[in-house]
Amino acid sequence: MQFTSPLLRGTLIRRYKRFFADILLDSGEHITAHCPNTGAMTGCAEPGFITYVSPANNPKRKLKFTWELVFTPQQHWIGINTQHANTLASEAIKQGIHPLFEHLQAVRREVKAPDGQSRFDFCLTQQDNSLCYLEVKSVTLANGKQGYFPDAVTTRGTKHVQGLAELARTGVDTCLFFCVQHSAIEQVSVAHHIDPAYALAVEDAVAAGVKVLAVSCKMSEEKITINQLLPVIL
Repeated sequence: MQFTSPLLRGTLIRRYKRFFADILLDSGEHITAHCPNTGAMTGCAEPGFITYVSPANNPKRKLKFTWELVFTPQQHWIGINTQHANTLASEAIKQGIHPLFEHLQAVRREVKAPDGQSRFDFCLTQQDNSLCYLEVKSVTLANGKQGYFPDAVTTRGTKHVQGLAELARTGVDTCLFFCVQHSAIEQVSVAHHIDPAYALAVEDAVAAGVKVLAVSCKMSEEKITINQLLPVIL
């Protein structure tokens, strides 16, 4: 995934009200950027962190910049924009990074489940016309080399996992895909200590047959690309 415009470098002053980040650009300009991440962003939004923002293409948009990346004092890249996770997952699918993604007939995005109630990020059509529903989550919470999801209680995320489990019980292939946007992370676990209900839902989903994958990314101020599969420790 190539950034469509050159990113501007700056220093984070503060992140507040979930969607706002005050940043001092290297040019000396003070800006307020849109923060496209609703999570707690633990360890990702410390004042003084080097940040990268993209200019908005829409001149009518109130906030003229979007916060994209952080580069930490430990020299780790973190992808702030969770909206990129689906784009990166799409690239991983196209690359066939896992056997589940090989020999596909079609890939659809934002597809309703057979019950008409749930909606998942992807629906993959296999060569035998069987379907696989896939839900993507962005992972940025790190403790050393260990990554965790979620970084805050997520009722919505729990419902997604429960929906995958319900489909799996009917014999439909399903997958929970962790897109890791933190260069320090080498393995991923569910954050039992943050959201026990989500952790329980994942355990139930795995027992029902839901596959769980984690994929790391390489990041720079020019692009984010898929790197490799990571171990998932449940």
